[in-house]
Amino acid sequence: MAMAARRGATANRGQLVGILRGFSSSSSVVDSWQKNKEGIAGGKPLNLFSAINQALHIALETDSRAYVFGEDVSFGGVFRCTTGLVERFGRKRVFNTPLCEQGIAGFAVGLAAMGNRAIAEIQFADYIYPAFDQIVNEAAKFRYRSGNEFNCGGDPLWSCWPWWHYHSQSPEAFFCHVPGLKPSEAKGLLLACIRDPNPVIFFEPKWLYRLAVEEVPDHDYMLPLSQAEVMREGTDITLVGWGAQLLVMEQACEIAEKEGISCELIDLKTLIPWDKEAVEVSVNKTGRLLVSHEAPVTGGFGAEIAASVVERCFLRLEAPVARVCGLDTPFPLVYEPFYLPTKNKIVDAIKATVNY
Repeated sequence: MAMAARRGATANRGQLVGILRGFSSSSSVVDSWQKNKEGIAGGKPLNLFSAINQALHIALETDSRAYVFGEDVSFGGVFRCTTGLVERFGRKRVFNTPLCEQGIAGFAVGLAAMGNRAIAEIQFADYIYPAFDQIVNEAAKFRYRSGNEFNCGGDPLWSCWPWWHYHSQSPEAFFCHVPGLKPSEAKGLLLACIRDPNPVIFFEPKWLYRLAVEEVPDHDYMLPLSQAEVMREGTDITLVGWGAQLLVMEQACEIAEKEGISCELIDLKTLIPWDKEAVEVSVNKTGRLLVSHEAPVTGGFGAEIAASVVERCFLRLEAPVARVCGLDTPFPLVYEPFYLPTKNKIVDAIKATVNY
């Protein structure tokens, strides 16, 4: 159903456009990726928050219908991702909102319904729950409810990932149950989200804002949503993850390699729709799968991946699918190291799966 929403015909009237730093991706995104993929290499070193900031500058500069709003965004945002936007584009296009996530999401839906691109920030992923009704019952269903008269693209909501009890949750699985929404991640993906004719939720792992540094091209480019990337090739086991957990999984792969285990690591990038084909090809090669995410294990998106792989690759599997995830408890402050799926937990699961 999410694929149908993404591939639906262009709206006949005004677009419902918005992004809770993230709603969003159409065929034009893939075309742009094919056009720009050779030029994406290189650039200057940027950390994650700088890449996001650059993407927002490009989005506002290339589309006069684009607006950025949320709590403290005109001051640069709590993580400085909107630094310089109000000075460059003015307070009519970059502005603060009251402390009301339901209102932020509702305003994004209305602004997008008028044919604009609403880029709304929810400061922490934990605070997206009050906006659940507007996202799930309004934004995600707008195309279906209007008989394809309107769509909800360019209506991205972006949410920052965890910090402790009320700032540390990973709620992506909730929204994966909603036809019409696609959660994703950085510069090329964010621009793809903003320009998509359907709503997308874009989650940013905030502890990587200044930790992750890569070369990022200055120019305008988009990456295709729903296309995974093989970050590391291997032959013994496939590891699948997304977001900040990939750094932990990379460390686990390096430890496993020293012990003679070859791991293939896949970054899904987008959860709905997710790249089943890429995972299937890898699992058919390795015969084993491990999925890891910070969200609680029960009802987490890893279960969906595991079920799909069992359906598609059952005769090739050499061991049960392993999941290394967060615990089924509120996120604890003092016991954070015990709650999170650490590299050592992943290495133990890799060994158990390979030696099954």
